[in-house]
Amino acid sequence: MTVGRALSGAPRSRVKLLSLARHVSAIIAAGGRGLRFGGGPPKQLATLGGRTILQRSVDAFVTSDAVADIVVALPALLAADPPAYLRSRTKPVLIVGGGERRQDSVRQAFEQIGQRAEVVVIHDAARPLVTDALIRRTIDAAFETGAAIAALRASDTVKLADAAGRIAETLPRDRIYLAQTPQAFRVDVLRHALTSRADATDEAALAEQAGHPVQLVDGDPRNLKITTPDDLAIAERWLGGTTAGVPYAGIRIGNGYDLHRLVEGRPLVLGGVTIPFDKGLLGHSDADVICHAVTDAILGAAGAGDIGRHFPDTDAAWKDANSLDLLRRAAAIVAAGGYTVINVDVVVVAQRPRLAPHADAIRASVAGALGCDAFQVSVKGKTNEGVDSVGAGEAIAAHAVALLARAV
Repeated sequence: MTVGRALSGAPRSRVKLLSLARHVSAIIAAGGRGLRFGGGPPKQLATLGGRTILQRSVDAFVTSDAVADIVVALPALLAADPPAYLRSRTKPVLIVGGGERRQDSVRQAFEQIGQRAEVVVIHDAARPLVTDALIRRTIDAAFETGAAIAALRASDTVKLADAAGRIAETLPRDRIYLAQTPQAFRVDVLRHALTSRADATDEAALAEQAGHPVQLVDGDPRNLKITTPDDLAIAERWLGGTTAGVPYAGIRIGNGYDLHRLVEGRPLVLGGVTIPFDKGLLGHSDADVICHAVTDAILGAAGAGDIGRHFPDTDAAWKDANSLDLLRRAAAIVAAGGYTVINVDVVVVAQRPRLAPHADAIRASVAGALGCDAFQVSVKGKTNEGVDSVGAGEAIAAHAVALLARAV
C-alpha cells in the first residue's frame, strides 16, 4: 500500500496555531512484525500500562505541540483495518502500509508528507516511553543543523570482535553513542537520503551515506526499545506498577447523566447513530443523551468541568451541534490533561425504541469519538417499567460511568 488514508481531521484552528512558526510532520515506523518478540499479534499491539505500544507512541506525537500531523506506517493487514485509537484524533493522522524493510516503510510514509512540512521527525513505535522534551530537542536540532538523532553515550567499555569472537580492538567509549529515535531531518535532507537503495538500520545512516552531517542530541535512558517480552516487563516496572495492566495510581472515575424529552419532527440520535423512530430528542444540540452523559463522565473523571461549561446551550455556536463531535472535543481535553480512557459503561433508559439492534453500532461510534476500541465501551438498554416521563415514553435518559488512567 502506497496511498495514504486519512482517518481523522483535527480542529483547523489548533493545527494552524502549531504551524505559524514552523511545520513539523511525524512518521511513526510501525511496519515490522516483531519476530524477536515471539508469536501472536504484532508486537506494537502488546499492552503496556493500559494502552498498546503503538497507541502510546502515537499519543506522544498527538499531544506534542511541536508536531502538526502524523503518518503511521503499519503492516499491510493492520493498515487495512487500523485500531480505533488511530481515528478521531486531535490532529491529522494518516495511515500507510509498510514495506519489507524499515526504510521502505519510512519511504512510503514520506511520500504522504504534506508540502508544508519543513522538518520530518521519525520515531519507532517500539519506543513507547518517548517524552515530549526529547521530541522537541531532536526537532530543534534538525531545524538548526539539517539532521539530528537522539543518542546515548556508551557507559561501558566497548569491544570490537573478529569473526571468531575474539577481541579485535577496544574502542574509545567517549566517542561511542547508541542511536535512538526520534530522528529528525529537514525535508530536503530526508528526501535525498531516501533515494539510497542501500540497506540501513535507520535514516541517520542513509543521511550519512548521502553526505549529510547528523547532529547527536542527548537521548533518554528510559526511551527503551521494546524488542523482547523482557523489555516489556522492564517498561511496565518503569511505569510504576500496574493492576491488570492499568497504572494503579492514576485511576479516576466519573459519572454522567442526561435526559431529554421526545418530540415529533426531530431525528432520534443516540451515540452518534440515527435510529429509525417516529420521534426525536429535543435540545439545543442534537440532544444525544448518550454522548452527553459520556461527555460529562469523562470530563468529571479528569476534573475538567462538565458539558455545560465547555459547550453551553446559551452559545449559538452549539445550536444543533453534532454531540459526537462534542464528545471528540471532550476526549481531546481529557487527553491534554494526561488521561486515557480505559472503559465506559452506559445505561440508556427508554420505554421505546428497543436499543439492542443498535447497540453494536453505538458502541463503535462512541469508541471512535473516544479514540479507543469498541470492547472498551458498553451500552445497555433498560425500560422504566411505565414509571414517570421516561416510562410513559415521553423522554429518554442515559447514565454513564467512565474509568480513566493517567497516561504515565
